[in-house]
Amino acid sequence: MDLLISSLAIAIAVAFSNIIARYTKQIAGPYINLLMGIVVAAIPWTNHFVLGFNNEIFMILILAPLLFFEGQKTPILMVRKRMKSIMGAAVSLAVISAVVTAILISQLFSLALPVVLIIVAIATPTDATAFDAVVEGRKIAQPIRNILKMESLFNDATGIILLQAGILWLTTGHLSFWENTGAFFKSAGSGLLLGAVLAFLIMAFRQYFVRSTRNVISSQTLFYLLTPFFIYFLTERLGGSGIIAVVTAGLVHNSEANRSRFSSPHQIHFGIQLINFMTEVLNGAVFVILGISLERILVSQSQILFGSLVWLAIGVAVYFLLLICRYFYARLFISDRRSKTAWLFSLGGVHGTVTLAMTFSIGNEISPQLFNFIIVVETVVIILSMLVPTILFKKLLLVDSNAETWETQLTQIRHDMVTEGIKSLEILELSPTVKASVVYDLHDQIRKNTLSSFFKQWRTFTVNKSGMTNLQSVEQRRALMYAFDAERNYLSDLVKHNSASSDYVYEIYSDILLAESLVLDPRNQML
Repeated sequence: MDLLISSLAIAIAVAFSNIIARYTKQIAGPYINLLMGIVVAAIPWTNHFVLGFNNEIFMILILAPLLFFEGQKTPILMVRKRMKSIMGAAVSLAVISAVVTAILISQLFSLALPVVLIIVAIATPTDATAFDAVVEGRKIAQPIRNILKMESLFNDATGIILLQAGILWLTTGHLSFWENTGAFFKSAGSGLLLGAVLAFLIMAFRQYFVRSTRNVISSQTLFYLLTPFFIYFLTERLGGSGIIAVVTAGLVHNSEANRSRFSSPHQIHFGIQLINFMTEVLNGAVFVILGISLERILVSQSQILFGSLVWLAIGVAVYFLLLICRYFYARLFISDRRSKTAWLFSLGGVHGTVTLAMTFSIGNEISPQLFNFIIVVETVVIILSMLVPTILFKKLLLVDSNAETWETQLTQIRHDMVTEGIKSLEILELSPTVKASVVYDLHDQIRKNTLSSFFKQWRTFTVNKSGMTNLQSVEQRRALMYAFDAERNYLSDLVKHNSASSDYVYEIYSDILLAESLVLDPRNQML
């Protein structure tokens, strides 16, 4: 029950913060989610409803499905072409930067190497969601974005293996290079294999029913939603990397929809909408949880924070040393070796909730004093990794004005399109009731109807019980189809005469087709 209430509180926080983000376009949405999490934790009444951070629950319920959906959005062909650079950034860079940074930090602050390795290993994984937050509203070259995304999908396993090596070194007093190297390849390899095999079997099972007369969309959707949880849990129990497994499973599923999209259009369309919905909600939840956790850490660790500033110095040093390692790696190994590209790559290594989850995962394996110290150090790394790029990207990257242009163009095209649709009704002989209803529906395409007009329509069809007759309903359906046809012809003419970008037209055209499907669908009980 407590977990359910906690999940509900986080979901409500995500919903409200996403709405607020629409009114604060100067601030990226994830930052609003982050601030909302801080507010939730700062208010005693709301803070009471949210459970303490549990890394296992977070990894299974939030990170596993999120990485699965991210993997599914990534073309597997891209991964094949970039496998060398992915392995370089996710493995070689992670290991080299961790070793170099650990040695330097140990020398600078006279800390034991095992402790420093633990700190650096936790800071190794990068976060694609956090990167999107700091770069939002700015133009960045697609190749750099792709490299950073691929790196963040696969370097979590490297960080976990390095962390396990550090814990083993701290508790036993020795570090075995070959043992840990073997553990890495075993974990990553088994995760890759299990993820691919299990995903293929699940996909084949679902596709068998899709292509039969016994297909049940509700069951198919449940199987699909449970896929990342099942694969992550089973892979972890078998000793593999659950993170690598769910990413691999997502890649396997990438081309499934493309080759089965017309076998069950309702199922495919619902699946696409479900992926978009879940990705947006989970991304919001990640930052709300991060905000709640950071606020609680700062409050609970106040004694350490104000007793000494060593934690701050170490956190700053870890972040900037990792930054420098990333810069030199980019100058040496990325195809575009310009200084600006290297800085973009180095600054793009943003850390987020994966780092936080790894920090909490070692709570029972080290002393409470050391655990509290590591928490505040990693908090500094997370905050700096988001704050520094946010500031510097304003100078390194141009503002992406396409978003505003996109909205303006879409609004104008929609308005002119609806005008054409309403004009087409003039040649039809419609009863006043039907015409008023159809015009209202067409105006809804551009959100022209006011709240008062909505309640007037609602009262007409509910309170007053003066709905249409069967003949009028048929007349309304035909009129809407006629108007939609006129709107589509208008959009086709725009493309034919190069009067508007095809991207804008296709965006609106798809909305018309969806509206049409609502009118035509015999199973739609809402109309």
